[in-house]
Amino acid sequence: MDWQAIWLSARLAALTTAILLVIAVPLGAWLAFRPRRWWRSCVEAVVALPLVLPPSVLGFYLLVAMGPRSPFGRAWEGVTGHRLPFSFTGLLIASVLFSLPFAVQPVTAAFRAIDPRLLEASRTLGESGARTLTRVAVPLAVPGIVAAAVLSFAHTVGEFGVVLMIGGNLPGVTRTVSISVYDSVQALDHAAAHRTSAVLLVFSFVVLAATYTLQRRFVPIGVAP
Repeated sequence: MDWQAIWLSARLAALTTAILLVIAVPLGAWLAFRPRRWWRSCVEAVVALPLVLPPSVLGFYLLVAMGPRSPFGRAWEGVTGHRLPFSFTGLLIASVLFSLPFAVQPVTAAFRAIDPRLLEASRTLGESGARTLTRVAVPLAVPGIVAAAVLSFAHTVGEFGVVLMIGGNLPGVTRTVSISVYDSVQALDHAAAHRTSAVLLVFSFVVLAATYTLQRRFVPIGVAP
């Protein structure tokens, strides 16, 4: 069992999930509560793009955008002294972008399911839009936020194409658990591949079962089941 790769994947998934929740809650609220306009549909399409774009294609464009010849890559290297490709930081940025729809979409759906009369009542009582969001909408959307966190973590653990394109296969730096399985198969070490794959299989099943259980059992007042 490649515990080093498992630990790196867990650390990457935890950081990715934390960053995604910070992004997903305000973005999901904006998508849910703002009037529908053509530019909102464009934002939704951009968020959902990783769902349909092949990981190798997304990884290639991210590699180009982070490379030393790109303005962003040069600026990053000038400030930090390090390059983004084949680094843990580059892997983290790629993971956040690749798992973005798995965080934003459940949160947006949870906000949209809230009874609008509750939000109107809060505003009628003199609460500002920001306080209505934090004190009314967010607590009611907790099941969606929890589902977003669980799915984001699980999706990051299972990444392969994007992390391989951006991070390569550096032990202790960018070798994730999915790449470790690939290495074991390439080395014809099927026993090691079976062990690691079994852990991922059980983990994936537990994550999905927990997500569906949370969605059924923790539907707060004012949210449509």
